[in-house]
Amino acid sequence: MQPTTLWDYPSQHYERFLDDTGTVRTTRAARTSRAFAQQGSQAYEGATPSWVVWQCVRRYTSPGQTVVDPMCGGGTTIDVCADLDRQCIGLDLAPSRPDIRQGDARKIALPNNSADFVFIDPPYSTHINYSEDPRCIGRLDAAGEDQGRAYYDAMRQVIAEISRVLRPGCAMGLFVSDSWRRTQRAKRDVFMPIGFELYARLLERFDPIDIVIVARQSAKIEKGNWRMAAEAQNFYLRGFNYLFLMRKPGPEQPEPPPAPVTPRPDRRPSGPRRP
Repeated sequence: MQPTTLWDYPSQHYERFLDDTGTVRTTRAARTSRAFAQQGSQAYEGATPSWVVWQCVRRYTSPGQTVVDPMCGGGTTIDVCADLDRQCIGLDLAPSRPDIRQGDARKIALPNNSADFVFIDPPYSTHINYSEDPRCIGRLDAAGEDQGRAYYDAMRQVIAEISRVLRPGCAMGLFVSDSWRRTQRAKRDVFMPIGFELYARLLERFDPIDIVIVARQSAKIEKGNWRMAAEAQNFYLRGFNYLFLMRKPGPEQPEPPPAPVTPRPDRRPSGPRRP
């Protein structure tokens, strides 16, 4: 469990371990064999780092509770919840896997107060073509060049739906990045503070828990041509994502008990040293 609000992972996905019964173990305790498998679909562009989902689900839910991801993408949240023995309902406008339900995050087909936690990783403007469906929020330009504030209006609807399906007192996490691009029509540079914009909309319905900064492990940042372009055109490559942790007002739900600490076998017991 991460103890600080700055997260930096060496890889996109965590390793999965099996105990003697074949049960997945993501901790160092009671593991006997390594069975590495990627969480989410490998070919899906813009996948959420599974470590981020793992931290949220582990901290804010208990085994058997229901997690909802209304923009499930490549299915990362579903796989993490399976590892942690949580029930996951994943929805997406363009499902990439059979276990993801078809659905629009602006109108989540679930009852009121039915989720114990909601995780969402929305599009960061139009950088990735998630779907040819004209309803796709990823087709709305956060720069507002052609569609005005349509992106933020759509995300306000999504946030309202998350509030509706989440139980009072339960938590949610929104994972997002700001954006920058040179607009085609105006031929000017536009910085889009998507994180601040969405955080303001979250505050309309939720109480803040905390804000986490997650360092981006992107191959593009390390590519020389991207770095040269950033220097030549005087812009910054995105180095981090926000993770906004919020709670729906209402009676606070009890947090899951902390995981037991297993002492390392090579660690000597504490005590007075011999002279």
